[in-house]
Amino acid sequence: MNKLELLKTFVRVTELSSFTQAGESLGLPRSTVSEHVQALEALMGTQLLHRTTRKVQVTQDGLVLYDRSKSLLSNMDELEGLFRQDGAVLAGRLRVDMPSAMARKLFIPRLPEFVSRHPQVELEINSTDRRVDLVREGFDCVLRVGAQPDQSVIARSIGRVTMVNCASPDYLRTYGVPKTIDDLAGHKLIHYVGVLGARSDGFEYMQNGKLRRLPMAGGITVNNTETYESACRAGLGLVQVPKMGMRESLASGVLVSVLPDHVPAPMEVSLLYAQQQHVPERLRIFMQWLEVIFREHAREGGRLSNP
Repeated sequence: MNKLELLKTFVRVTELSSFTQAGESLGLPRSTVSEHVQALEALMGTQLLHRTTRKVQVTQDGLVLYDRSKSLLSNMDELEGLFRQDGAVLAGRLRVDMPSAMARKLFIPRLPEFVSRHPQVELEINSTDRRVDLVREGFDCVLRVGAQPDQSVIARSIGRVTMVNCASPDYLRTYGVPKTIDDLAGHKLIHYVGVLGARSDGFEYMQNGKLRRLPMAGGITVNNTETYESACRAGLGLVQVPKMGMRESLASGVLVSVLPDHVPAPMEVSLLYAQQQHVPERLRIFMQWLEVIFREHAREGGRLSNP
């Protein structure tokens, strides 16, 4: 049995804490995944995973093997293309995560360009506003907007996006157009939180170089950017969003910009990836492509800030 395949299976089970999910990710039956792990444990002479009816948990020996395996598999990916005459030929699988709005509006429409250049690269694209665990869930890279508190991964800034306050014409006809911060006392804010149940920061704006937060009324709270925009279009309140994602809506009049002098600070856009000795070539090239597309789109609107 191919030892590298055993390691790949073990790594994916460890990252997902599930034989079933690992099998779905690798295109293998659950029984084959279990056989691979058992064979690897027999080969290593130790138990690598604790299995119960509720969960799968890696052992201490398993953690050691997991760390070594990630580096080994990354190095093998590099070796596979070491002596290829055509350096542009990339192959293998990439598992990436990005915000749903950016995937739909920005990257998926341009993805045929990357696929045509590198047809042997297999892409798994997860689109969610949830903050995924890059290492545990087995992602090669994550595109993230906002502050990056996780110090265990590498975060490469690719720019910043300016923010805008938006409302629908129907909402403004009903509540009026706010001209000052004091006017917000008579308005509603659609609250956005990462996890439902969390407390909203309220209306954010910069004043004299400092971030201010104003609690605001509003009966709608969402945790998804698509729903956030839809609620604004429906006239349910004000939203604060990256301007680059609202260009079409603002240009067409579907949404209207308000309080342009009272917007939040620009938000950092970063590519996150695990710390490793060698970044696989296919990952390096894909991240370069993501950065180029982002910067092109941002530059078209004249709203790109360099880190």
